[in-house]
Amino acid sequence: MNAIRWWRTKLGDNEGQRIVASIEQECLSQGAVTAELERQVAASMNVSYAVATTSGSMALLMALLSLGIGPGDEVIVPNRTFIATAHAVLLCGATVVLADTRQDLPLIDLEQAEQLITKRTKAIMPVHLCGRDAGMAEIRQFAKERGLFVVEDACQAMFSRNGDGFLGTQGDIGCFSLGVTKLLTTGQGGLLVTNDEALYQRLKLLRIHGVKDTFEAAYGQFGFNFRFNDILASIGLEQMAHRAEKVERVRAIYDRYREGLQDLEPVRLLPVRETEGEIPLYIEVLCQDREQVRRYLAEQQIESRPFLPNLHLSPHLHAQGKYPKSQRFHEQGLFLPSGPAQPMENIDQVIACLRAYAKSC
Repeated sequence: MNAIRWWRTKLGDNEGQRIVASIEQECLSQGAVTAELERQVAASMNVSYAVATTSGSMALLMALLSLGIGPGDEVIVPNRTFIATAHAVLLCGATVVLADTRQDLPLIDLEQAEQLITKRTKAIMPVHLCGRDAGMAEIRQFAKERGLFVVEDACQAMFSRNGDGFLGTQGDIGCFSLGVTKLLTTGQGGLLVTNDEALYQRLKLLRIHGVKDTFEAAYGQFGFNFRFNDILASIGLEQMAHRAEKVERVRAIYDRYREGLQDLEPVRLLPVRETEGEIPLYIEVLCQDREQVRRYLAEQQIESRPFLPNLHLSPHLHAQGKYPKSQRFHEQGLFLPSGPAQPMENIDQVIACLRAYAKSC
């Protein structure tokens, strides 16, 4: 029996052909191909502007820098997220202020976030984990009333929607990842989107050392080399061409798990609201005994991955609060095999294995 990996995605001949075409046209660094990817992404999300960069992590950093976040500022970040969200704040010289999650889902608890507001609070970074709306309608109102910037970490939520449109397009800036374990991948890569022309112009300058014209350089603002390149953008264009079938695939996988695991006590699927437009990027479950479940799956050559740790456990963040609602996700959370190229027979095998496990308990 072949091992079942926790994530499967695919690049094929079409991506290869686009890369060759870019090389033959001498489109190597950031240029026309990257611009076309940005244009397509913006159009597909009904947002005014898109800016490509090297990773989702870099997108988060660029977003904060473009908003002027710096030393002395505080930024509210949920305790449940990949640490890149917090590291972007630290790299700006600002202070990370962690908020606990909701009881039912690993999304920011806005009521608890309200208690963290000080005169130094400048921004809030809602994270749309696994394609779930972090509650943007409420967060926008919350931020507006307090004069805060909203930077959406939508790295796991490309093309997910709520009733107001695409996630990532509803704050000041939205950030996406094109990493290997994302819906669309270029291997490494990231995107920022905004409807604010001034922010867009600032982001473009920030991406290339503050220079408008590389032939006749004038250093008008702070920046660095955060540029994407046309080779990876070539892959991105082909991935964009197949985005609908990728969305359909991960939704079909989620539906199969939902049906197969609905009555299992030891393993509980964390819900995603597909009918409201959310896209279940991953298959997330809570296990009463996570390590026992992982061992059982591993014996059947099925790979699973524990949730990433709570951020407050990272000593360099100097977290001061208590985060009781996050703890359950930290201790019990598990990713099951998924991904836009995961064979459905693998999903059926995982479900059968988990049902056998439940019977043995």
